[in-house]
Amino acid sequence: MIKAVILGAGNGTRMRPLTENRPKPLLRVVEKTILEHNLDQLDGLVKEVIIIIGYNAEMIKSKIGDSYGGISIRYIIQDNPEGTGDAARRAVEFIDDEFILLNGDDLYLRSDIERSIQRCPSILLGSVDNPSSFGVVECNNEVVTGLVEKPENPLSGSLVNTGLYFLNKSIFDFDIEKSPRGEYEFTDYIKRLITKESLYFQKAKRWIPVSYPWNLLQANQLFLNSLERSIRGRVGSDCSIVGNVTIEDGVIIKSGARIEGPTLVRSGSIIETGTLIRHSIIGNNSHIGSQVKIECSYLGDGVNIFDNSSIMDSIIGDNCRIGANTITSNSTSDGKTIMVKIKDRMIDSGKVKLGSIIGDNSVIKDNSLISPGSVIKNEGS
Repeated sequence: MIKAVILGAGNGTRMRPLTENRPKPLLRVVEKTILEHNLDQLDGLVKEVIIIIGYNAEMIKSKIGDSYGGISIRYIIQDNPEGTGDAARRAVEFIDDEFILLNGDDLYLRSDIERSIQRCPSILLGSVDNPSSFGVVECNNEVVTGLVEKPENPLSGSLVNTGLYFLNKSIFDFDIEKSPRGEYEFTDYIKRLITKESLYFQKAKRWIPVSYPWNLLQANQLFLNSLERSIRGRVGSDCSIVGNVTIEDGVIIKSGARIEGPTLVRSGSIIETGTLIRHSIIGNNSHIGSQVKIECSYLGDGVNIFDNSSIMDSIIGDNCRIGANTITSNSTSDGKTIMVKIKDRMIDSGKVKLGSIIGDNSVIKDNSLISPGSVIKNEGS
């Protein structure tokens, strides 16, 4: 049976501060990490997955172990990162012939993978709102004819490279050189390939690139839509539980609270009186105070939000303390899309509603008003 190679060695700098304490493939989407979601899609299609690890490598090994479902897991450490081409090539001695290659920090769909492995070599293509941030692929009939990395003015509706391929290991026989940024790019192998033979393609039915923090928020919202109603925790009198809400074992919902689905409240969490939670995820062992409003947000484990706070369209990392009367604003007065500072650059999120991205262990003082698109590390505020 074919093998799969997952690229999971990157530092995830565009996702910081969410990746300050964990590798990007271990960011969670609802109840599982991104890496686990992708392994679920591969289970039954491959017997072995080779995961290329680097940044916080031991965390991935500890989380996944030596097997996952019916898949045997092998790890290769990219100890001196020199790009995706270098990372993928490190797996070559463990590949028998044909193999699947995919990114460890995007979310793929099993049926797309199944269609992609019908012909070799092939590539999975997707559609996005901002193709200029991806590799834009040129096609003719059923084959790829060109690949342009991050073009300035791509045509509307351009298809982009999702980073998922079905290839023969002979692709590594091509010689490639380092790119201007000093790395070996796997796409240079693909560019060489299409000059020699036909590269077929499939269009993705569902592909979620998780490039920036707001993409993680979108992914959680999308996966929440498949949530089923399950009330296992303790729900007090006069509570309203509306729609597809999952309340796990050990949760305490106190009287007068209202929870609207799709929402997930994970084990050990306490929701105090009069609080409203809508379309959100509350992590394990979190404590949400009285008269708090949480909407379209993702909270990690061990989060404490004190009374009368309002958390909107935000991501809050593990073990954060959000002081009383805190508001994470999620829109501007002029209705423009929210700009976010990523790696010392202001990036347009494309979202007219986006609150705060707050890293693990952060402390927010009482009575804080946080501007839309704020990125907060654990120095506090």
